[in-house]
Amino acid sequence: MNHVKVGMISFAHGHAFSYLRGLLELPNVTVTGIADEVRDRVAGVVEKHGLAYYEDYRELLKTDIDAVVICSENVHHAQQTIDSANAGKHVLCEKPLGISTEEMQRMIDVCREKGVQLMTAFPCRYITAVLDAKAAIERGEIGEILAIKGTNRGTMPGSWFIEPELSGGGAVLDHTVHVMDLMNWFLDSPVAEVYAEAGTFFHDIKVDDSGMVHVKFENGVIAALDTSWSRPKMFPTWGDVTMEIVGTKGVVSIDSFNQKNEVFSNLAAKPTYSGWGDSMDGRLVEGFVNAIANGTPVPITGEDGLKSAQVALAAYESIAQKKAIKL
Repeated sequence: MNHVKVGMISFAHGHAFSYLRGLLELPNVTVTGIADEVRDRVAGVVEKHGLAYYEDYRELLKTDIDAVVICSENVHHAQQTIDSANAGKHVLCEKPLGISTEEMQRMIDVCREKGVQLMTAFPCRYITAVLDAKAAIERGEIGEILAIKGTNRGTMPGSWFIEPELSGGGAVLDHTVHVMDLMNWFLDSPVAEVYAEAGTFFHDIKVDDSGMVHVKFENGVIAALDTSWSRPKMFPTWGDVTMEIVGTKGVVSIDSFNQKNEVFSNLAAKPTYSGWGDSMDGRLVEGFVNAIANGTPVPITGEDGLKSAQVALAAYESIAQKKAIKL
């Protein structure tokens, strides 16, 4: 297996820290540097791991790295991906891939033109419960899928996530894409229609913090997805990813983060969940790096990222027009 040199662009999204941990554990990877316009955001990891620091990500792209991991604010994903592709670097981009269909298609096109791979960061595909459910569905254990109910209910993240000029949207955009990708992965059928409702009910912020997204697929399956930042600060973990998949012969239920212990301590302000399952973020970066090292297709493509984000964007259009949107 070939050795892969990786650089990281921005630690604005918290997943960057777990992606870095995963990369550092891989024997065939060298993380050479981190670019972030906010030095304080990365000073600790730069010093701890002896990494080069770049204020301007374009300086990082001038080095001999093979690939980059982009975890910037959503509004920057497109330009940073396109610049990386033009520099000949493979890209793993945090979700949502982009904030418009046009820019996501441009990201995909430029990466293809430059001969580099574009992978969307959907670590939920690597959760054990999700993998087991997909295997059961493929074995035919629940027959043909009829309907899916999903949730992605989290705590309000604050920071740039609630600044629409940086995030491109609120909870509907942030929390539709993960579970929507799983639905697309399970069904392998295009989305035909999207209807959504959303509001700002839990927090005094400028974006939506709750929503319901309803989807019809071309194969006839219907789905409902609760996308919200409804968990209070005192909740033991940041949120959940659950699915109930109804088939003609049975039902599969997924509780993605149920591999946990409940921890109660006088040293903490609240009870917490201590997960003991496999690291989905670690598996994600391993899948990316192995594809680059072996010259094989990345397991989760830019097209996958576009398909899920497109549903979130259609949800906002549905909310604005107060009607179902056909794709």
